[in-house]
Amino acid sequence: MVSVTRIRTFARRAPILLLAIVLLAAGAGGVLVSQAMAQDQPSHGWSLRDLLFPRRSERVEPPIEQVKPKPRKPRPVVRRPAEPAPPPVAEKAQDARVILVVGDFMASGLAEGLDTTFADNTGVKVVVRSNGSSGFVREDFYNWPQQVKSLIETEKPAVVVVMLGSNDRQSMRVGDVREPPRSDNWTKEYERRTSAFGKVIATTKVPFLWVGMPAFRVPKMTSDMLAFNDIYRAAAESNGGEFVDVWDGFVDENGAFVTNGPDINGQPVRLRADDGINVSRAGKRKLAFYTEKPLLKILGLAAPGSAVTTTAPAGAPAETPKAATAPVVVDRTPPMLLSDPAFDGGSELLGAKPTAKADVNLPGEKLIKQGKADAAAPGRADDFSVPPRPQPTAADASSATANP
Repeated sequence: MVSVTRIRTFARRAPILLLAIVLLAAGAGGVLVSQAMAQDQPSHGWSLRDLLFPRRSERVEPPIEQVKPKPRKPRPVVRRPAEPAPPPVAEKAQDARVILVVGDFMASGLAEGLDTTFADNTGVKVVVRSNGSSGFVREDFYNWPQQVKSLIETEKPAVVVVMLGSNDRQSMRVGDVREPPRSDNWTKEYERRTSAFGKVIATTKVPFLWVGMPAFRVPKMTSDMLAFNDIYRAAAESNGGEFVDVWDGFVDENGAFVTNGPDINGQPVRLRADDGINVSRAGKRKLAFYTEKPLLKILGLAAPGSAVTTTAPAGAPAETPKAATAPVVVDRTPPMLLSDPAFDGGSELLGAKPTAKADVNLPGEKLIKQGKADAAAPGRADDFSVPPRPQPTAADASSATANP
């Protein structure tokens, strides 16, 4: 049985427990109501609970400062200066003399430069008959000794310009053996083929120029072109042609390949393409510049001392050089030199023993011992005579020389 003491204790504590239960129920109901209201409508104001125990969703955190990256300055685009457009080519006359250009892809560039050179000359026409991949090594692909004769018979040129050999750095079949480039047998056969090519042109009685190869970016290719140029020079000169050396126009002062260099007017331009092989428009014009002078000589458009230019009509006679004019005599007052030996009347070197006693009437003796200077020459800066004395003329000087 429950004791009377426990019943009394429970009776005393019952109101407190009941009050606690009521408060807990009220608090739970308030929380539920506040949550429902928060979901239905926005909260207005703050309560003590919100200040002491803010919910995570109600915490106000400062916004994270986002650092915007600084915009990068665009790199300046380096643009190469545009090459000037070639001048329009004038309509050629019916009887215009033909410059026949033969060779590989380098000959095509040379022909473009010659077109610019003779653009205004109606009496000269440039005809190019090139094969870009041809050479002397692959006769089975293109046989130049056979082709050049038919080309000359067809075009009837006044002069032939050859630029050939840039594709020949390859093995060549000599008999039944494939010889490596620039070996002894390869070189002998190459010399024979270039000489045979020159002989074919010589039999046509047409003057010809053989333009040498320029330097290239690859050092091995450059050294091969140097050796080839010696062979071309021998083939041209042994058959009555003329070799045109363009090497110095495409290298620096040390003989090394250059991409940029001076043009025909001395202005810095781009001469070669990015591959280090082909030439730019300015480079083509420079190739033609080296060929221009011997071409004008062959065509009769220029002679020593003449004033005929490349725009002269076909067949125009060269002007005879003018007679040399007599030299102009200019009267000059001789300057006074303090180191002149004649000032002291001496003709011996310093340290020589004097042969006679110094003359007291010499200008140097008078100036040192007596303080008297010799009379100045008429018209000289130290001539203070009033009125000024007339200067001696050239005739007086010549008469004084003739009659000492």
